[in-house]
Amino acid sequence: MIPSDSLPIPGGRRVLWAAAGMMFAATVLNACDGVIVRLLAGEVHPFVIAFFRAAFGLGFLLPWILRRGDLLASPYRGMHILRAALKLASLLALFVAFANAPLSDVTAISFTAPLFLMLGACLFLGEGLSVVRVASVVTGFAGMLIILRPGAAGYDVALLFALVGAVLTATIQLILKGMSGRDRPDRLVAWNLIAMVPLALILALSVWQTPSPRALALMAVQGALGAASQALVTRALSMADASFLAPLDFLRLPVIAVMAFIFFGEVSGPATWIGAGAIVLAVLLGAFSKGGKKQGSQRL
Repeated sequence: MIPSDSLPIPGGRRVLWAAAGMMFAATVLNACDGVIVRLLAGEVHPFVIAFFRAAFGLGFLLPWILRRGDLLASPYRGMHILRAALKLASLLALFVAFANAPLSDVTAISFTAPLFLMLGACLFLGEGLSVVRVASVVTGFAGMLIILRPGAAGYDVALLFALVGAVLTATIQLILKGMSGRDRPDRLVAWNLIAMVPLALILALSVWQTPSPRALALMAVQGALGAASQALVTRALSMADASFLAPLDFLRLPVIAVMAFIFFGEVSGPATWIGAGAIVLAVLLGAFSKGGKKQGSQRL
């Protein structure tokens, strides 16, 4: 639901501060997602978590979806199912990572998604790859390797699921770039939720165990927080430029680091912060570079 970067910024500083506050609130709510998954780990299968997260999220957003209406006018059918399946796969990968790896490390690895998006745009959408963007990719992948520590004694295989989640997230965004040219953002969001629920239910039924009241309450909170986060981001992006708000997502790392310490006693090591710093620098370099001249007529 991200509008074009060319969207004018209405109002003055108060509007910008309000939009930044909403984006930060959404960042905090997104960080809570990993904490809830960790709290459910060992008690509820990731397939079941994914189903209830999608179902509760759809339930909370259903009044808004029904008010918007006009769902059948979407020019896409199978693409909605494909995108929902990829979104479900990315969620499951992140759930496995959150349940088994340090929350801060998983969050830092997830920041690599824009780098994979940039590479995908170069490979499939004809975007040019400038020297600055090459440098950003190298820097980002170096930061990723610092966190993953392949071959080291402390190597955590679960972090590979976070990397898979980042790749899938970038793939979804590439698909969205094509779909958004012919469909409304709100309709794309609605169909994503509608298609994801039955897909997640099929997986959940294969491992079904009825969750405890505590687990159900946590997943209901998870769905509500996800819906609230989406509403906050949508509102913030209607008030301020996406390029102004997007870097605020990096605040998710210190937020989740604090939460991980409070709830689980996790303390992020130097490798996490050094690697995350390299990834954040890489993403910012890539975002603010022009990336060279595009080939052909395809646009992001």
